[in-house]
Amino acid sequence: MSVVPAESSYVLFFQVLFPFVVAGLGMVFAGLVLSIVVTWPLFEEIPEILILVPALLGLKGNLEMTLASRLSTLANLGHMDSSKQRKDVVVANLALVQVQATVVAFLASAFAAALAFIPSGEIDWAHGALMCASSLATACSASLVLSLLMVVVIVTSRKYNINPDNVATPIAASLGDLTTLSVLAFFGSVFLKAHNTESWLNVIVIVIFLLLLPFWIRIAKENEGTRETLYNGWTPVIMSMLISSAGGFILETAVRKYHSLSTYGPVLNGVGGNLAAVQASRLSTYFHKAGTIGQLPNGWTVSRFTSFQRAFFSKEWDSRSARVLLLLVVPGHICFNFLIQLFTITSKNNVAPHGPLFTSLYMIAAIIQVMILLFVCQLLVSLLWKWKIDPDNSVIPYLTALGDLLGTGLLFIVFLTTDHFDPKELTSS
Repeated sequence: MSVVPAESSYVLFFQVLFPFVVAGLGMVFAGLVLSIVVTWPLFEEIPEILILVPALLGLKGNLEMTLASRLSTLANLGHMDSSKQRKDVVVANLALVQVQATVVAFLASAFAAALAFIPSGEIDWAHGALMCASSLATACSASLVLSLLMVVVIVTSRKYNINPDNVATPIAASLGDLTTLSVLAFFGSVFLKAHNTESWLNVIVIVIFLLLLPFWIRIAKENEGTRETLYNGWTPVIMSMLISSAGGFILETAVRKYHSLSTYGPVLNGVGGNLAAVQASRLSTYFHKAGTIGQLPNGWTVSRFTSFQRAFFSKEWDSRSARVLLLLVVPGHICFNFLIQLFTITSKNNVAPHGPLFTSLYMIAAIIQVMILLFVCQLLVSLLWKWKIDPDNSVIPYLTALGDLLGTGLLFIVFLTTDHFDPKELTSS
């Protein structure tokens, strides 16, 4: 029996298209929300909280999209067909996500405080407590809501014979950015009031979340799959948080110079990570079906995946998938950028940049970003599989974090280049 994904390019395209569009809309609104909230007292009084934004948005890659990939593989292997199987798997995975969210949020706030220390040379401990409380509350609450949504999507997809690999990760991305940003703005504003009046309340919030950690760990340890991730799955989660935080450092610098960059950031970053996550989830499922972890299927070697031509221009099924996903980049961004223009056209303070030079450079940046991510994706999946590391738990965090770093860096270059050659296109930004 062939384990190669059975759907044609057309089926893949249309199965990915709807969640891709929904995800894009979520990212557009996330960008609009970010462009608004950066003018709130929270971000003006504590600008270093912007460093947290990519790391917290990256949680959808660290946690929800990884959860979606993991559950998609289990569903495709028939390990979620009975109600008992579903209950055991779901409860353990939700607990695991809470453990990961707590640890990552705590470390992200500490790293953001450290980055804020670099230019100023001093640490504001009260600001640090506010950032930590906001980060923990945002990560844990948003992750719980989004994880429950992922469970519903995957179980429903399985019921209606839709490959969850094609739809779960894009839907995880669709509400991930918008939900996380909104929750961060809410909790951050609440904790800012506490910071200005009773700063010890922020410390109590931190202590409560940390005290819950042993409870979540105990539940996660009861399932074999989540127990393995709990013990050995921290490297990609923490490394991707550090990579995303580096993107946050760039974002803080870029937004000071170009305010409207915050509108485009979540869209460019999200689309790239979203498409790469679909490919990663499909490749991971194929490897699980085709062979034993530690041995590449069909006698392949890792060097097979170092060929750029094979990755994009061969007749292999994953190369065909990569081409289909690349086809979505330009039309997708044209639609999303049109919506950004439409929603910001009435705003006097945040008119999005537009014009032939900016649009052309933006599209080139988007294609470069997605091509790099798709190439890294197939190489990383094969490499980790060879090293006996489950790609379901490891690949997507790296890809979404790299997408954040590449996207933010490339977008800053697009703004700088446009400003140099045709500043009128950015006059309103």
